[in-house]
Amino acid sequence: MNAKTAKTDINTASNPLLCDPSAGSCEIPGLATTGNVIAEAVKTEKPVRLVYFTDPICSSCWGIEPQLRKLKLEYGDDLEIEYRMGGLLKSWDSYGGRDVSGPETVAPHWDEASAYYEMPIDGDVWLEDPLPSSYPPSIAFKAAQLQDKEKAVNYMRRLREMLFLEKKNITKWEHLEKAAAQVGLDPIQLLSDYGSKAKQLFEDDLALARQLGVRGFPTIFFYDEQNNQTLVYGSKPYESYETVVQKIVPKSVKKPIDATGDNLFRIYPTLTLKEFAVLGNVSKAVAESRLKELQSAGKVERFESKNGPIWKRK
Repeated sequence: MNAKTAKTDINTASNPLLCDPSAGSCEIPGLATTGNVIAEAVKTEKPVRLVYFTDPICSSCWGIEPQLRKLKLEYGDDLEIEYRMGGLLKSWDSYGGRDVSGPETVAPHWDEASAYYEMPIDGDVWLEDPLPSSYPPSIAFKAAQLQDKEKAVNYMRRLREMLFLEKKNITKWEHLEKAAAQVGLDPIQLLSDYGSKAKQLFEDDLALARQLGVRGFPTIFFYDEQNNQTLVYGSKPYESYETVVQKIVPKSVKKPIDATGDNLFRIYPTLTLKEFAVLGNVSKAVAESRLKELQSAGKVERFESKNGPIWKRK
């Protein structure tokens, strides 16, 4: 079966985790289509503001990591990203009805999504330790933002690595706490905020998502300095995001990415094969050869997962 066309024969309309790779999105059942409401204007230091609605367990969101990382490196001087949680999976019971497929049906779908996006995703977590909801890691992310917005982005990344590659149930506090410590957050403060302020911030995100008509993830709204809005819905090729930035800032200058040696790992401590290839603008074969050289030189180490490795800076 072709990885680009593979599709599990189950009812995707009742299961938010059965994302549509061809559309590049994971949708919440029963929500209306994205509307034309404009978010409240926010004063920013850069000419382009991205409001990114995502979810920690969204496979399509993991699929656009290469594009977003490249966008930050090439156009980071012109844009800033505001991360919002969307609430992909409240609970399995919340969708109701006999047509709802359970977590066990997500396993083969995630394996297919891994092949489609060329990003490592191990669906066996849904057979071994299935997640009951995406709300706990979403609230934890909002708690992390209260401490440090940049570290919160690293926190989300680490949680996704735990889930997609290491098969960790990231609704459990032991994993939320460990990831916080690994990215330099204060786990004690995180727990305190998790049980108080972060819950309201998460509810605020859900309210904004409803206001804007967000129906699935990834959903990215681009705003210019006059608060004019451009929507990019679902996982799209890099050029789709770049084109919007260039339209908003015609004089924007694409910064070159220095992918020589281990420079990329000085920016991003972990990289998948596709990410290394996309950021280095090389084929996957060339990327793998360079990664092997870095590994032999003791600069990086390789972590294996069922559907592909990830390399980590030593």
